[in-house]
Amino acid sequence: MKRANRLSRSRDFDAVYRQGRSVSTRFLVLYWFPQDEPAAPRFGFSVPRAVGGAVERNRIKRQLREVWQERLERVPEGHDYVLIVRQGLPEAVEANGFAWLGERVDELLGQAKVAA
Repeated sequence: MKRANRLSRSRDFDAVYRQGRSVSTRFLVLYWFPQDEPAAPRFGFSVPRAVGGAVERNRIKRQLREVWQERLERVPEGHDYVLIVRQGLPEAVEANGFAWLGERVDELLGQAKVAA
């Protein structure tokens, strides 16, 4: 994913958490917040230690970056997004496959459009 599409600063994450809106499913939570000056959408991922060890957390982040990259054109511009992973997602992806993860992300994006 390009640098212009990444959230990297702690204060950007905090702004999305504190002032943004959210939707959730069993395994994922999506927060979004309008940017000050509309630009390309930016994404951040949060995978807590409860999800698994470092190898497992990094694997799920790589998979999520790939999913978001495929959907970048469909995501509305002018927003920052933070995707939080809940316990059990790595096991569910392993059992159901990578396409299943993409469906879960599409489900969140659909809910976010309805809520916006």
